[in-house]
Amino acid sequence: MNQHQNKTVVKSMELLQLFIEHERLSLNEMIAYAQMPKTSVHRMAGSLEAMGFLQRGEDGKYALGLLFLQFGQLVAERLDIRQLALPVMSVLRDEVEEAVHLIIRDGDEAIYVEKLDTPHPVRLYTKIGRRAPLYAGACSRIILAFLAEQERERYLQEVDLQPIGRGTITDKDELRRLLAESRAKGFTISHSELENDTVAIAAPIFDHLGRICAGISIAGPQERFSQARLPELVAHLTNAAERISTALGYRRANRNE
Repeated sequence: MNQHQNKTVVKSMELLQLFIEHERLSLNEMIAYAQMPKTSVHRMAGSLEAMGFLQRGEDGKYALGLLFLQFGQLVAERLDIRQLALPVMSVLRDEVEEAVHLIIRDGDEAIYVEKLDTPHPVRLYTKIGRRAPLYAGACSRIILAFLAEQERERYLQEVDLQPIGRGTITDKDELRRLLAESRAKGFTISHSELENDTVAIAAPIFDHLGRICAGISIAGPQERFSQARLPELVAHLTNAAERISTALGYRRANRNE
């Protein structure tokens, strides 16, 4: 592939990435956001539409094409951890009758890659693909807690702790204390950190090298997470996390401390 083709691919990806934050865009909006020449955007948009990556509505605005549904499904199906975790998550959901999430790290964020909903009519609004900063919520923070110390400290020094829910931890000393507590206990609990009046409990999942590779959590409205019920929920959750870790080849002797 020559240099011109490389640049074209990069520019095309930049154009597609605009649709992560914008559901639909006109050609002029794409030109403004991408800050590319009109002729280049027009040419790339036409090519992307012809290949199925973009589709144009009757109003002339573009949206991501249906081809992304196929790619998205393939990516989800090929995530080995998701395949291994799903049966365990199903058992856990039936045991606790609360929403169960599988979370992996993506840079300085955590992303939800699988979710099983509660049978209760009152539910949390979460979905596959949702992102959260590593410092906020049990789901994300359990990954941060078990990162290598140098990597964790780099993140803590650089991150700006912004409130999301009324319980979001915004003090770095308090966050460090909670992270140390999570490592000692093997789980973490959050209250109203991402959404008000909710509780989440999360446990780490380790790979065959003993590295943190994901987190599993149960979450729901705070009225269903009484202090009396927490020990039972924690026991079911940590058992599920251990089962998934074992399926990934994890042995406690391999654990990176």
